[in-house]
Amino acid sequence: MRINKYYLAAFTAFVIWGFFSLALKPIHHYPSLDILFYRVFLSVVLISAINLFLRRNVLLKDWKNFQIQTQSDKNKIIRVNVGGGLLLTANWFIFIFVMNHISVKAASFAYLVCPILTTVLAFFILKERLSKWQWIAVGISVSGCVLLSFNSFSDIFYSLIVALTYALYLVSQRKNTQVDKFVGLNIQILTAGLIILPFFPAFSGPVPTESLFYICLLFIVILFTIIPLFLNLYALKGVNSSTVGIMLYINPILNFLLAVFYYKEEVTEIQMISYSLILISIIVFNEKLIFNRKLKDHRVSE
Repeated sequence: MRINKYYLAAFTAFVIWGFFSLALKPIHHYPSLDILFYRVFLSVVLISAINLFLRRNVLLKDWKNFQIQTQSDKNKIIRVNVGGGLLLTANWFIFIFVMNHISVKAASFAYLVCPILTTVLAFFILKERLSKWQWIAVGISVSGCVLLSFNSFSDIFYSLIVALTYALYLVSQRKNTQVDKFVGLNIQILTAGLIILPFFPAFSGPVPTESLFYICLLFIVILFTIIPLFLNLYALKGVNSSTVGIMLYINPILNFLLAVFYYKEEVTEIQMISYSLILISIIVFNEKLIFNRKLKDHRVSE
């Protein structure tokens, strides 16, 4: 039952992110950097306020626990949380750069490559084992991504950089066990805010005055940043990085469905085949886990 809880958290996070475009589209005429600045700064304020005023006991408990750690363990806690903030910042910055200066296709393709990289990194860095069926699922997803990459090989390099930053973030947070997940997220978002703060005066546009911007921003910060990031970190407590990584495909699949059925964008046969293969890879990868768990539960009951 515990695995189900963590698994559901990861699934919910990526389903939420799959609908991110619904909050972004109404304010697409604002510069991407401005949206990023206000997204991060408001996230810092909200998360910090929640921890300071509503979760002060948890915050103090983590601080006392940090103080009694050895210097080596303290350094590890700092590295994994501040490093997580650096990786998130890099991912967001590079994603916006690719979106604005390379191509939207390259930015979108990055989150199709990310699950593959996460699975491979988890295998080599965390020594997470994959079954034969899970490797088959990875192979199916690679096939789908290769089909989508036809005629856009120049974009692959940039897609890999975006994907690598988030894959490293997922893998690194698997070892982040000494700090409460919401407190850890606070440290990471605060790190991101401190990094981008010096760039705000030079690169930000006029202060938005339209109420729609702030309404959408609240949805972006609460529903599409704080909640899914926390669920993502929470899921990593009970589900390995490769499983969380492969479930990341839920995000682009939902984006694709929205583009076709809601935004009425044109779709090619290759795209249909590619996304179908990716969907099959998710089912194959996770069905094996479900089967193993049911078999284990059945043996226990016997």
